Amino acid sequence: MNPQSLTTYSARQTTDVVLIGAGVMSATLGTLLHRLQPDWSIDVYERLPGVAEESSDPWNNAGTGHAALCELNYTSELPDGSIDVRKAVTINEQFQVSRQFWSHLVEDGTITDPGTFINSMPHMTFVRGAADVDFLRRRYEALRTQPLFAAMEFSDDPAVIERWAPLLIERRKPGEPIAATREVSGTDVNFGALSRQLFGALESSGVRIHLNQEIRSLTQAPDGSWRLRVHYRTNGKTKDITARFVFVGAGGWALKVLQKSRIPEASGFALLPISGQFLRTDNPELVARHQAKVYGKAPIGAPPMSMPHLDTRIVDGKASILFGPYAGSSPKFLKHGSVFDMPKSIRRHNIMPLIAMARDNIALVALLLNALTATRKKKIEELRQFVPGGMAKDWRIITAGQRAQIVKKDPQKGGILQFGTEVVASRDGTIAGVLGASPGASTAVPIMLDLLERCFPERYAAWQVALGEMIPTFGQRLSDKPELAAQTMAATARILCLTGIPRPLPSRSTGR
Repeated sequence: MNPQSLTTYSARQTTDVVLIGAGVMSATLGTLLHRLQPDWSIDVYERLPGVAEESSDPWNNAGTGHAALCELNYTSELPDGSIDVRKAVTINEQFQVSRQFWSHLVEDGTITDPGTFINSMPHMTFVRGAADVDFLRRRYEALRTQPLFAAMEFSDDPAVIERWAPLLIERRKPGEPIAATREVSGTDVNFGALSRQLFGALESSGVRIHLNQEIRSLTQAPDGSWRLRVHYRTNGKTKDITARFVFVGAGGWALKVLQKSRIPEASGFALLPISGQFLRTDNPELVARHQAKVYGKAPIGAPPMSMPHLDTRIVDGKASILFGPYAGSSPKFLKHGSVFDMPKSIRRHNIMPLIAMARDNIALVALLLNALTATRKKKIEELRQFVPGGMAKDWRIITAGQRAQIVKKDPQKGGILQFGTEVVASRDGTIAGVLGASPGASTAVPIMLDLLERCFPERYAAWQVALGEMIPTFGQRLSDKPELAAQTMAATARILCLTGIPRPLPSRSTGR
């Protein structure tokens, strides 16, 4: 549905649940709560004129459907040379939970056509140089023993890699050590389309969506409820509402709202906003010859969002290719935010973590400064490391969304830069928010399940039967049950109209 078609209602004076921010996190939590407690009233407040216009928008993220199939930052090399795959397995477990929930929404008719938001797209990792080829081979050998990664393929044969992704090989100089892994069960996810459909269904069920309205202050009453001051961005007027529970799913803006709530659990948190650009091509000849999401290796010290990747995107039924990202620096917490976002977020309790983080991440600071001066010519040169035959005329620069990486206190270092997402909840469970970036949207369902357990412990046990109906493997680890893993992935692939889980194809790798 068109986000502009959502109605802006006059507010209830008192509501059970307020969701701040109309992105995929709020859409997911609202959908879960409405099914678990259909008698609860829910109101959604969004400061922009439409839903899913920030990080959930398909052009503001890579839409990878993060399942750790291709992202090297989810596997690390240990001192003894072995590869630690525990984080990759955990993230894939979480993504399988999201897939099951989305499948349930298709089966119950909430989503009528899964192809509007999720499509099959092989996930690949591509590396160059002998050392990285050796690492990728060892990573593959460690992952292939895991039930959720059993179909992964590896090759260091250019002919095989060219068959998988021709643009990577064409016009590449012979003799260069290269290697790739491929997982054909990967997906491309349009989280904007998913969010809009979920909000549309919620609105039809009585949930009220308030657009162009911003939460300016929060005060907790003695009974634990929250009084929120709402600002109309269209005419400058204000109103007050009361909510029993508040969720802040506003991307980088979440920290600002949580700070206004003055809950001690938000103390010590800061955010490092990182902007990004992509090269994009819609050239049908190129798009037809690249059907994959290909991730490479990020520069040393770079954040995960700086991993170079050549992504096929499917938005509104049309395919394009993105290459990037080219990281930059901006003080805004949102693409449509304010240049004062970061300065205004600095408090006495988080300034030292920020200083310590900057001290320990000189390489990251240098990367961001270097990115600010990168010319279009330099960006095309970086593209040609991935796509040797890349022609400048085929590509244009687009601006992606803002990513707000978590900075938090650390007993040893003073402050650390944390990648991933984190739920920040008050001790009494009346307010919670989500901070951070990747894997973010891809793991929105398990993140919200964690939030429900933390904020509604007295109800969570009773909800588990309903949650088991929505998520058949609820409470189980697929990586411990190979047969269940295969059955679950096959079932969700069928319901979501995705490619099945095939047996690995023979590889002509010279190193196996």
